[in-house]
Amino acid sequence: MAELMYWEAIRRAHDEEMERDPMVICMGEDIGVAGGTYKATKGLFEKYGPERVIDTPISENGYTGLGIGASFLGMRPIIEIMSVNFAWLAMDQLFNSAAKVRYMSGGQLTAPIVMRSAGGTAHQLGAQHSARMEKVFMGIAGLRVVTPSTPKQAYGLLKSAIRCNDPVYINEHELMYNMKGEVPDEEFFLPLEGSDVAREGRDVTLFGYNISVHWCLQAAETLSKQFGIEAEVIDLYALSPLDRAGIAASVRKTHRAIVVEEAEAPVGVGAEVMAIINEECFFELDAAPQRVSAVNVPIPYNHTLEKAAIPNPGDVVAAARKMLGR
Repeated sequence: MAELMYWEAIRRAHDEEMERDPMVICMGEDIGVAGGTYKATKGLFEKYGPERVIDTPISENGYTGLGIGASFLGMRPIIEIMSVNFAWLAMDQLFNSAAKVRYMSGGQLTAPIVMRSAGGTAHQLGAQHSARMEKVFMGIAGLRVVTPSTPKQAYGLLKSAIRCNDPVYINEHELMYNMKGEVPDEEFFLPLEGSDVAREGRDVTLFGYNISVHWCLQAAETLSKQFGIEAEVIDLYALSPLDRAGIAASVRKTHRAIVVEEAEAPVGVGAEVMAIINEECFFELDAAPQRVSAVNVPIPYNHTLEKAAIPNPGDVVAAARKMLGR
């Protein structure tokens, strides 16, 4: 089994699907000659040429609309938005066209597009380049949302997204592109619905997604070694639809839940997960579910304030200890 970086896994999925199907194209700013800001399309321009690896101007709404229009005619575009902060400019095309066209046309049209974008708080990129927008995307009916936390997931989810007839938004993280992990040598597809048990436990469930899965795993290790608390970690790699059955199954096992997210709490992933817990297994709870989230402010540029604005594994440990009274 090969060990690949996150960006290498994404690039491999691109390459395999473009080689298999000539209708798969990719488009975005600097994805061609430059190979992408995060190298996810490195070498594809040389292999497939400018008609299938399309460098675009800085015009997110324009080229997203172009890709969606092409999808109506049978193409399968992979649209890269360099930073999710710029995706705001393409919202009209994505939400009003891609997500709705199947329903508005009575199934006569579909928009099998994939939008990939890097988000999250990296290192001093400022408020306008540190957005966590997954909660916005997951609130749109007709749009699938996935958020890989490992190179294996990044590969398997992109492969599945490209072959899906629904529009799919893939939320990547700027700090994870150089993360290494094992990816099977053989081709595989990860379902666009579901969740993974990243660590088994019995005392409390830590729900995370994307980079917060790793904070949960670090916290679980500390809780086990220092406080005798065995935390279960659930990786919510699919945010829309959320895995209701998987969420409920873990809470019925541990009877306590903490949702960990890098984004601000209001109207977020944590709020939705807590609603599911309330609806599915309220009487199984031994304590009120908790959220560990960012401070509700625009992310500061100052490094000290930036770190203070987002949660970390220590915050997860503190929340679990408080919940269990240890």
